[in-house]
Amino acid sequence: MSLQVGHPAPPFDARSDDGRRVNLVALRGQWVVLYFYPKASTPACSMEAQRFEAALPELEQLGATVIGVSTDTEARQASFRDRCNLSFPLVPDGNKRLARDYGVVGGLRGLLGIASRETFLIDPQGRLACHWRDVNPATHAGEVLKELERRTGAC
Repeated sequence: MSLQVGHPAPPFDARSDDGRRVNLVALRGQWVVLYFYPKASTPACSMEAQRFEAALPELEQLGATVIGVSTDTEARQASFRDRCNLSFPLVPDGNKRLARDYGVVGGLRGLLGIASRETFLIDPQGRLACHWRDVNPATHAGEVLKELERRTGAC
């Protein structure tokens, strides 16, 4: 499945690591940074998550919500959140539904999980505004922040 910028983002209603619902329709009116990562608690995934956490106050000031997704279990996601002191929701996507809907599943027929680090910026109307593939975990949160500043007219 190939998603196209400008088209509606695939809807989702998922449970986060802390048991709360995360629903794209309920997030209308906000920017959504939906980022997919291969495996919780690995060095690069930890770095990327911590960079998003550090940028979170600025992202929220621009009206954005950050949501991280991997195919890890709820328990592993919760442990990752606690270990990295994350305050944004992490979605365990064990059945790979979200990953399939967003086209980020990899491996033999999608059996291996999330293939690469990918991020989708979803606009307040629920359309895909931007899509990044194979991102650098050390600099990506800053790239997303700059793009959001550009799109909202903030400096």
